[in-house]
Amino acid sequence: MTVILGLTGSIGMGKSTVARMFEDEGVPLFDADAVVHQLQGPEGELVAAIEARFPGTTGEAGVNRTALAERVLAEPEALQNLEGLIHPAVARERRAFLARHAEAPLVVLDVPLLFEKGGADHVDKIAVVSAPGPVQRERVLARPGMTLAKFCQILALQLPDEEKRARADFVIPTDGSLDETRDKVREIIACLASTSNP
Repeated sequence: MTVILGLTGSIGMGKSTVARMFEDEGVPLFDADAVVHQLQGPEGELVAAIEARFPGTTGEAGVNRTALAERVLAEPEALQNLEGLIHPAVARERRAFLARHAEAPLVVLDVPLLFEKGGADHVDKIAVVSAPGPVQRERVLARPGMTLAKFCQILALQLPDEEKRARADFVIPTDGSLDETRDKVREIIACLASTSNP
């Protein structure tokens, strides 16, 4: 039986780095963000639908994510409309991924809004990537184009880190060294491997 591990964490917690560590250990990884980028990229499946709903937010390179974010972050209804386009397409890709790796003992679903959008119901175990608030803030505000106002808007859409950690089966701290984080990843893999069928 394949164990499905949901990997999540708030913005700036180091989730992408941890996801790559699982992949480096040979665990099949479904990266929801990467799938969204593909669907919204040049000739992406969702580009025409997004342009129809949000005119002027796409071009030859696909969706202009900055322009689209400006349109939807401040409008809950607009964000819901966008999610109504994206989530079904991502779900199809996720089902195809799981079918391809049906024989694997462990797979990881890297889903940023796992708790917020009901994804926790579709996994067997949950790992939350976490770091102290000041570390998170410093990482996020160092990103190009990021402002404090935008950071606060994003945080408001995410379940607080404390709640995520409370609901997790595993917590992966990322405020230490990369080696310490990798050791935790390997510990989780070993633990879950022992629960899957030989």
